[in-house]
Amino acid sequence: MGTVKPNERIHQERIEGVQRYISQHLDQPLNREALAELAGFSIPHFHRVFTNCIGESAISYVRRVRLLRAGHKLRMGAVDIMAVALAAGYESHTAFSKAFKKQFGISPSEFRMLNCHSAMALLKKGLHHAN
Repeated sequence: MGTVKPNERIHQERIEGVQRYISQHLDQPLNREALAELAGFSIPHFHRVFTNCIGESAISYVRRVRLLRAGHKLRMGAVDIMAVALAAGYESHTAFSKAFKKQFGISPSEFRMLNCHSAMALLKKGLHHAN
């Protein structure tokens, strides 16, 4: 294995800081401008560095993490799908259902009917993005 270059190490540390910030602020608006500023990068440079480090754009990452949290909420017994949708940053049940189905392959209603093992397997699979 090669050694990690100093710039790469700094980039990785900054992106890890952004990931921590995202996980702690999922209920707040998270746009690439604010995330780039947090990382100390210009927007285009942030996009390149984040995508290089994580394998997906920051916006895709935020969407995926929010949908994973929504899946956990549904498994924990959240009754109102619209409340879960709003918490995930979606303004309509339809938009949330479409994004959820794209992420997990099934609708939120179908997801809630899965047995625990199947639901957890889908959530675990969702931890890792698909390239």
